[in-house]
Amino acid sequence: MRVAMIGTGYVGLVSGACFADFGHHVTCVDKNEKKVEMLRSGGIPIYEPGLDLMVQRNVRDERLDFATDLSDAVKNADVVFIAVGTPSRRGDGHADLSYVYAAAEEIASVMEGYTVIVNKSTVPVGTGDEVERIIRERRPDGDFSVVSNPEFLREGAAIDDFKRPDRVVVGAEDQRAQAAMKELYRPLYLNETPLLFTGRRTSELIKYAANAFLAMKITFINEIADLCEVVDANVQEVARGVGLDKRIGSKFLNAGPGYGGSCFPKDTLALTKTAEEAGTPLKLVETTVAVNDARKRAMADKVVKAMGGDVTGKTIAVLGLTFKPNTDDMRDAPSLDIIPALQEAGATIRAYDPAGIVEAERLLDNVEFVSGPYLCSEGADALVIITEWNEFRALDLDRLSQSMTGNVVVDLRNIYGPDDMAQHGFAYTSVGR
Repeated sequence: MRVAMIGTGYVGLVSGACFADFGHHVTCVDKNEKKVEMLRSGGIPIYEPGLDLMVQRNVRDERLDFATDLSDAVKNADVVFIAVGTPSRRGDGHADLSYVYAAAEEIASVMEGYTVIVNKSTVPVGTGDEVERIIRERRPDGDFSVVSNPEFLREGAAIDDFKRPDRVVVGAEDQRAQAAMKELYRPLYLNETPLLFTGRRTSELIKYAANAFLAMKITFINEIADLCEVVDANVQEVARGVGLDKRIGSKFLNAGPGYGGSCFPKDTLALTKTAEEAGTPLKLVETTVAVNDARKRAMADKVVKAMGGDVTGKTIAVLGLTFKPNTDDMRDAPSLDIIPALQEAGATIRAYDPAGIVEAERLLDNVEFVSGPYLCSEGADALVIITEWNEFRALDLDRLSQSMTGNVVVDLRNIYGPDDMAQHGFAYTSVGR
């Protein structure tokens, strides 16, 4: 099949490359000329393991190309995906759908023949109806269907998630659209991937409901971690004991500094706004948002407390800046709250991240960025682990101890064991233990 992917952000680029790897012909469209030139030359504007090789392979085999103008791509396409950003709108927290609607207008002006137009962007309930209205208004004679096909990709594991998904959700209102989507995803039949067809509005809500539930699960175990610290219990053992229950499961039960990233913060907020307007407020999700925001700030207080209540003039080494490992994504990362709070308390910050420094330099002021964990710890009074990158999991603790001036380590991801850290002379603080 011929596919047009409007948008070469995280979702659009990964999805387009994977569809091409399935054997479809994909044209990814983006108005950013520099980004398109980079992609054509084999460069990748985001960090995602394995994506560079997949893009290069499919460009070489002429299944994947890039364009700044969507006209030819849409005219020739059987399926057109809208994969543009839907950030939180300033002022009210609603999803900003201006890019989605602008893409719909452009598609309407150039589409030819029967075209399936798919919302891949995360959008509130009813967005597909509006997209259909926009296109129908501009092309009363148009032969098209509008479909919802939300993505469930984890940054850092997106390719595997796309090719071996738990499920594919498709919200389609007619049989022709269903048939086209079945053909598009036919390569997944070998994996016996469940292909769930629903109404369009139901599909749109599934995405938000899934992200909200996972955000609540993270926030729940973080609050249990706080209780564990007070009553002398171990949150990791609590999480294991709870997670072995098949009704609950062990994923997303790792206590830490709070969730961040491109999805959970904006999607939980957008869902609460939708529910509020519908007159059915989601109190659990509202509380999740509030608790998570407060938790990030509380992690700075945890560091200050570990250092005796005063960090004035102290040098704090920070390992990990991105919201999770295996990505360069800094959106709503806990580090963006923790580091400024420590600076306000009087600390000097030195930081290292394997992939996020370029973006962090744009977002954080007065931070010394360095090129490795031991260079980061050199002469530091304390070390704080914010992101659990693999290269932080087996640090040479003797070398770390010798490089630091102080001995305080605050491990916000529970990578290390308290007994082992004590044996190496560290004053060690973790989460929920």
